[in-house]
Amino acid sequence: MSLIQKAKENHQLSSSEIVKLLSSDQHNEELFSAAHEVRVKYSGEEVHLKGLLEFSNLCKQHCFYCGLRAENRQLKRYKLSPIEVLDFAQKAISYGYHTIVMQSGENESYRLEELCEMISSIRQMGASVTLSLGEKRYEEYEAYKRAGADRYLLRIETTDSRLYAKLHPKMSHSNRFQCLRWLQEIGFETGSGSLIGLPHQSLDSIANDLLFFQESDFDMVGIGPFIPNPETPLANSKGGDFILARKVMALLRLLMPYINIPATTAMETLHPLGRTLALESGANVVMPVITEGEYRALYKLYPGKVCINDTPAHCRHCITSKITALGQPISSSRGDSRRFIIRQQA
Repeated sequence: MSLIQKAKENHQLSSSEIVKLLSSDQHNEELFSAAHEVRVKYSGEEVHLKGLLEFSNLCKQHCFYCGLRAENRQLKRYKLSPIEVLDFAQKAISYGYHTIVMQSGENESYRLEELCEMISSIRQMGASVTLSLGEKRYEEYEAYKRAGADRYLLRIETTDSRLYAKLHPKMSHSNRFQCLRWLQEIGFETGSGSLIGLPHQSLDSIANDLLFFQESDFDMVGIGPFIPNPETPLANSKGGDFILARKVMALLRLLMPYINIPATTAMETLHPLGRTLALESGANVVMPVITEGEYRALYKLYPGKVCINDTPAHCRHCITSKITALGQPISSSRGDSRRFIIRQQA
């Protein structure tokens, strides 16, 4: 039995077996096809569209790879008012989105009460709420949950503690893990993820990331290629490889058949058909940006971000056309992962 067939049937691989598959491009198409089959079998044919509301690019952190890092003095900073946040959310819901993903840099520029009021208001509009706000105190996570937030995304980026320390000055790898455990304990549908192609990142490290995600039993995991930002310390580093990122994503689907996996915008930045190919390789979620105007370009994690000059309405129409052209229907549900649903029913 081939390793791909083994993973397809048993959803188990060792670290060395993962590295072996990542080291060779000989069976890429078989891998991508297997991942798509597993996605359809266990998570369904439907694609979940979730509106990404990037409501502030203020950030206190110093991550070497991120354009929002506190030291980037070239970036014009912004913070949407609660009225703007709710206006963008209401428009997105009118376009047919059932989930609003509230994402920002890590900062304390909003009072906890303000954030909770925005969460509650969006829930009252009829949409579910996903948060991606970084590391917070346990009590803050609890408050978000009480306000109505359903999901929380906190990417680990790498399980390699030495690499993490090099890329995240003044941050604690162990605290990152602790926050993820808290989120699961509180009852969030919890997501994480990693960057592929970081400087000094090995295939063994990537394999350990995948096994960590599987062991942690997350509900959503995002895989994206590292894209160097000219306003960061890694400006001159080699970027990640699209094919490798796609392979990692496909292996993730084979190992975790019931989770949600986004076709990331970064994939399309490296390849004109990036999100389409991802949806044919195990991904089942797309998160178009619903922020309007100049804010779309100011949330600049990396250069070359696609669709920054489009309107949210145009993005919704465009991505819907691309997905339906693949023969994959758009979901009308709130977009919970099958893994989370199964856990709730147990």
